[in-house]
Amino acid sequence: MDDREIADRLQIADLLARYGYAVDSGEWDLFDEVFTDDAVIDYRATGGINGSRAEVKDWLAGVLSDWPGRMHLIGTARVRFEPDLSGRDGAQVSAPFTDTLSPSRELIAADAKGLLRGGGWYHHRMLRDGGGWRSRELVVEQTWRTIQ
Repeated sequence: MDDREIADRLQIADLLARYGYAVDSGEWDLFDEVFTDDAVIDYRATGGINGSRAEVKDWLAGVLSDWPGRMHLIGTARVRFEPDLSGRDGAQVSAPFTDTLSPSRELIAADAKGLLRGGGWYHHRMLRDGGGWRSRELVVEQTWRTIQ
């Protein structure tokens, strides 16, 4: 692995961390740093929408307002570097995740009603542009979910 690949992998890891922080904090404008202007984001596996960056930001802001306590854990990503169709630097990135959605940020019982927990994979198609690495497509693969 050369220095450029190491730097690319660190930048991609940072991008995944920014994505998780945006969702958990509700700082939706961070999506503009994570996703390209023409990104398509597919949450259908979680019962959500498939839409543009702007559509998904609005949808998440509305849906997640019922769960102010949110926490993602995104694991070590599998990264395969390959050029996109136009020959630009690209990468296929698959990262495992778990998430917990809570109806409160206060202390609640572990069996409290309204807790959601789940996990699966985030599959990103990323591109490197003048601003570094950004996701052009995200497909969420939900592999498990519990609700109380």
